[in-house]
Amino acid sequence: MSRRKNAKQIFENIEVIDAGAKGKTIGKAPDGRIIFLPNAVPGDVVDVQTFKKRKAYFEGKAIKFHKLSNKRTIPKCEHFGTCGGCKWQDMDYKFQLEYKQNEVTNNLRRLGHLELPEVTPILGSKTHYFYRNKMEFSFSDSRWLTLEEIQSEKDLGDRNALGFHIPGMWDKILNVNKCWLQEDPSNAIRNAVKSFSVANGLEFFNTRNQTGFLRTMMIRTSSTGNIMVVIQFFKEDKVQRELLLNYIAESFPEITSLQYVINSKANDTIYDQDVICYKGVDHIFEEMEGLRFKINAKSFYQTNSSQAYELYKITRNFANLSGNELVYDLYTGTGTIAQFIAKQAKHVVGVEAVPDAIAAAKENAQLNGIENVDFYVGDMKNVFSIDFISKNGKPDVIITDPPRDGMHKDVVQQILNIAPKKVVYVSCNSATQARDLALMKDEYRILKTQAVDMFPQTHHVENVVLLEKR
Repeated sequence: MSRRKNAKQIFENIEVIDAGAKGKTIGKAPDGRIIFLPNAVPGDVVDVQTFKKRKAYFEGKAIKFHKLSNKRTIPKCEHFGTCGGCKWQDMDYKFQLEYKQNEVTNNLRRLGHLELPEVTPILGSKTHYFYRNKMEFSFSDSRWLTLEEIQSEKDLGDRNALGFHIPGMWDKILNVNKCWLQEDPSNAIRNAVKSFSVANGLEFFNTRNQTGFLRTMMIRTSSTGNIMVVIQFFKEDKVQRELLLNYIAESFPEITSLQYVINSKANDTIYDQDVICYKGVDHIFEEMEGLRFKINAKSFYQTNSSQAYELYKITRNFANLSGNELVYDLYTGTGTIAQFIAKQAKHVVGVEAVPDAIAAAKENAQLNGIENVDFYVGDMKNVFSIDFISKNGKPDVIITDPPRDGMHKDVVQQILNIAPKKVVYVSCNSATQARDLALMKDEYRILKTQAVDMFPQTHHVENVVLLEKR
């Protein structure tokens, strides 16, 4: 049954039947069109208010729950439903894994039209909360207000916020009291910084007007016990800057790397900025099987350290190296996978487009005493010239771990031209992975695939596929 109201539609008693992409769940309208919902769990029966209509689907929101799914669980976070960072926190973890597995398998089969002879069950995370080693928080002088606060006649008091962007709203920041993603002292540091800054009249940033003093804060932790804090200021004010940094250093002596950035650009990315070490050292260390990885403020490192180890082990097992192989590691980043497999390979060549990442890869390889690796900077779609192959050799195995957009079609073609015996494809987006693999299926067959859950309470999932030359 449906009725129109203000050009929107209400559908009653809709059963939520599945979970889809981007953390949304799925129902069906009476006319058969799909309805995407951000606030329901498969098994719920709900009334839906639509807010977007397309030829093949609706987007809407559950406004009344007639039946609650047995797949539900009680969210731990007080900010659930507003923050948007943990969209599946109301779904029991075993069902999260089930839907992640289904998404990966369906993408490979339906989007890529691929044959999957062996699908190893998804590897879940032993830790469901406090698993992230990196968090980034934003300051704002006009925190996000709830509808109740907007309608209230009470004094709203402090409007400053230190927390996360509201999904889809670049200038709205939710003040976070407790985040369940990074273990302490993350929450303690964030709350102390906010309280001290408010008490001492430090200006919080206004994104829309590009005014203020305090802009962002990043906290990085490691399995070795190191802690890095990076404060980003919009402008220089030596007195206020040192006031805050000294307070952080004195209040949290366990911080091993305290750094800051002065960034007056329109955006808050720090990759083109100077990061200045105020106290301690300018890096932290992560460790894996005796290998040590030096991580600075700009370094990429998998944000779930324990599951990164599992992901790399699966990658190494899929490669099944004997010690005689030449391996190319594409999109090598800071060279973690390259160094992790180096003991099992004759030689490893890592390629990455970001110069700073390659500099870090070389430094880490030297730190770990690994001599059978070489790292090169280059645009992936242009790097595999005849001279490059002549200099480095034709690889027996290629490992590729591209960003969410997947590989450029020219990179896929280069892999086909090189024709290694095996390709191990690690992906954080099984849809683009399926697209790339479809271009390779005439030359390569899939031997096995395994998903790895790096991000509990979210819809994100990694997947590893082993290809063998036909």
